[in-house]
Amino acid sequence: MTDQRSQAEIVRNSLKRRYRKERRFRLYGMLAIFIALASLAILFADIINKGHTGFVKTTITLDVALDSEMMYLDDPTDEDQLSMADFVAPIIAALQEHLPEADSAAEKRELGRLIGTYGASQIRDLLKDNPELLNTTQTFEFLAHDRVSVYVKHADNPRYSIKVSEQQQRWVDELLEKGIIDTSFNDVLFSRGDSREPANAGILGAIVGSLLTMLVTLAIAFPVGIAAAVYLEEFAPQNKITDFIEVNINNLAAVPSIIFGLLGLAVFIGLFGMPRSVPVVGGMVLALMTLPTIIISGRAAIKSVPPSIREAAEGVGASKMQVVLHHVIPLAMPGMLTGSIIGMAQALGETAPLLLIGMVAFIVDVPGGFLDSATVLPVQIYLWASSSEQGFVELASAGIMVLLTFMITMNALAIWLRKRLERRW
Repeated sequence: MTDQRSQAEIVRNSLKRRYRKERRFRLYGMLAIFIALASLAILFADIINKGHTGFVKTTITLDVALDSEMMYLDDPTDEDQLSMADFVAPIIAALQEHLPEADSAAEKRELGRLIGTYGASQIRDLLKDNPELLNTTQTFEFLAHDRVSVYVKHADNPRYSIKVSEQQQRWVDELLEKGIIDTSFNDVLFSRGDSREPANAGILGAIVGSLLTMLVTLAIAFPVGIAAAVYLEEFAPQNKITDFIEVNINNLAAVPSIIFGLLGLAVFIGLFGMPRSVPVVGGMVLALMTLPTIIISGRAAIKSVPPSIREAAEGVGASKMQVVLHHVIPLAMPGMLTGSIIGMAQALGETAPLLLIGMVAFIVDVPGGFLDSATVLPVQIYLWASSSEQGFVELASAGIMVLLTFMITMNALAIWLRKRLERRW
């Protein structure tokens, strides 16, 4: 009896130790999940805190008298006169109507710096397109200078350095009280390309460039990747050559993306002489990078199709090709689509390979085709984040939010397709 009791006590103590270890293991797992979620929440909070003001623009609305004598312009259809005319003077005069104390030459120059550099271009373009508006008064909505915009949006935030003078601050406060200066949704961000001035910079060019690049990537990587997966899984003989190919496909999935950029630079640009900084080359480089992911996920999806499907099809006289095309591929397609979308989402966020093929160039115009110079969202964010101007900091964070929205949407689409189309056996 004593031996039985001692053995029972040993078993109970052993069970207690095992239960304690299990509880500790669960605690460690929960702690790891908590740390990961907390880090993610801090990251998103920081991005949103810095980037939400990027979706807000600061405007100055003025009634501008388009006086021909003030602008030294008699004929708006004359290109020589347009190039020599003074389109800043009427803007300063319109500001003086609300700030009459600014009458010296130095104060007028300070007053003119409240408006962005593209304010004069707005007047010039209007008169060029509508010469009959000369010597009339028109209402303009000008974008405020970047420093003014930073002051309006972040005057109470010590992290931002206010670079407008005290006199300009008083003028801005007065114009804010009168409703001349206002803030609204930044439609410029989604309607223009890049600019040297943050207030006029947009991501439309980068969005279109990303779309064109992804279309090229999809057109190359999806059919080639699916065809390779089907061949390796269904038709390829099991020998040393196919084993070598399979090993290298798995290794390529782990190769740093910058290596594919070097490959694209050497082959597509150096060997074939293709143009730099165009979506076609960028899409081809990203297709090479995405192919291993699509092939691996495609093979996994094909393997998940039960052998009974193949056996039943062969039992009614279907050929090998008919079995694959009519039964295996349709049933494996949900998994193939999921892997392809995840691979495309990974390609959408890549920067390093595109930097090497020249898609880091400063692109103002929105690309109109696959052979036009373009940039992509990650590279645009990189360019803005590396700029020293404070306005570009919030634009970079806003661009990150847009990029994350696209990537989360693509991953959510992959999950939805998998749930919607998958078959349970």
